[in-house]
Amino acid sequence: MKYNIFRITNVLFMQKRFFKKVQVRVRFAPSPTGSLHVGGLRTALYNYLFARANNGAFILRIEDTDQSRCIPDAIEKIQCDLLWSGIIPDEDPIRGGPAGPYIQSKRLEIYKDQVLKLINNQSAYYCFCTENRLQLLRREAIKRGEVPKYDNRCRHISNDEVKAKLDKGSPFCIRFKLSAGIESFDDLIYGKIEHDIAQREGDPIIIKTDGYPTYHFANVVDDHLMEISHVLRGIEWQVSTPKHIMMYKAFNWTPPLYGHLPLVLNFDGSKLSKRQSDISIESFRKEGIFPLAVLNYVTHAGGGFDNKGGALYIDSYEELIKQFNISKIKVSSNKLSPPKLLEFNRIEIAKLLANEKNNAFLIERIKTLVIEAFPNRQTDGNLQLDDNHIISVLKWAQHRISKLSDLVSPKLAFLWHIPTTSFDDTMLGCKLGGSTSF
Repeated sequence: MKYNIFRITNVLFMQKRFFKKVQVRVRFAPSPTGSLHVGGLRTALYNYLFARANNGAFILRIEDTDQSRCIPDAIEKIQCDLLWSGIIPDEDPIRGGPAGPYIQSKRLEIYKDQVLKLINNQSAYYCFCTENRLQLLRREAIKRGEVPKYDNRCRHISNDEVKAKLDKGSPFCIRFKLSAGIESFDDLIYGKIEHDIAQREGDPIIIKTDGYPTYHFANVVDDHLMEISHVLRGIEWQVSTPKHIMMYKAFNWTPPLYGHLPLVLNFDGSKLSKRQSDISIESFRKEGIFPLAVLNYVTHAGGGFDNKGGALYIDSYEELIKQFNISKIKVSSNKLSPPKLLEFNRIEIAKLLANEKNNAFLIERIKTLVIEAFPNRQTDGNLQLDDNHIISVLKWAQHRISKLSDLVSPKLAFLWHIPTTSFDDTMLGCKLGGSTSF
């Protein structure tokens, strides 16, 4: 209880100190290396809600500096998933904005200009170590039972030697000089965090040999130039935050406030993976799961809401924004509960069916699912896709299904096939009115 009070007090102090002076600007910065899954959606959602709750701006930035891992069309899919989820950026690669470009691979000249500032003030240096030497360092450290780290050798090369190697065209990267000692910061979610980065690792690479920046450098430069006021990101980046703060100090910039979100885990406690198709937003969309059901699924696991009325389900975006409270975010890892997703989606199906204005949307969605499920019968003209029939099926099935794709399961294929023998409406009513279970 004391820890929770500290967290709430800490957040309120930050709000008084910071919110009134600077417009809240937050960002969601995914890498286009796979499908957007519920973990990434949680990060995007909390940033979006934080911005809206504070009359701020939500920015989408694509971090594609590791070109070897980028997947074609991933950027478009991420944007599509966010749009479907109702998470609309104020600035992004499509809409543009005053701080663009919003794709890091299009900002290389910016990084080159900024890194020269660190070299000139001796906060960074050229490193000419070969991959063979670095591999040797790793092997020797492992033999000694130590964690491998760079020995900072090139930090001590003379300016004349650096110039000679550059004139010769020797391959190089650029490293940042870590400062010795403990660096601390106040995490909006976890409280005071301290790390002695220099004791644990060598000077990190900030510009790779291919000219692309590493995550650590690019995110610091971009967050500053895009005037990001608050960084809400996954807990895996918490240990790197002191390193990022050191870079801010080297530039003589003011760092944003940081808050780190706890891990989202599978129900069995294992980590989420972009290779898990069953937790991707695209798969939810294709299965006929609705956006608010997914958002409730994510927030139910991780907290962050007042829920003053004691409601289990938050049924509108406006209510999500109104009830969002960063001090209520849980600090423990969040386990997803798949049955909850289905429960929430049943609520959404019932809500949609309760309003006839939604019929056209539901009809088109069902038609698409049926045609995709039974392509041969569609070719033969043997599918029952009359609008009234679809609505009748939905009303009959709403308490029997958890997602729209359940309607095209093998057990319910009979609902869509035009029978080879005719029968009257009474028989159809009997068929749909029965207590068939599946």
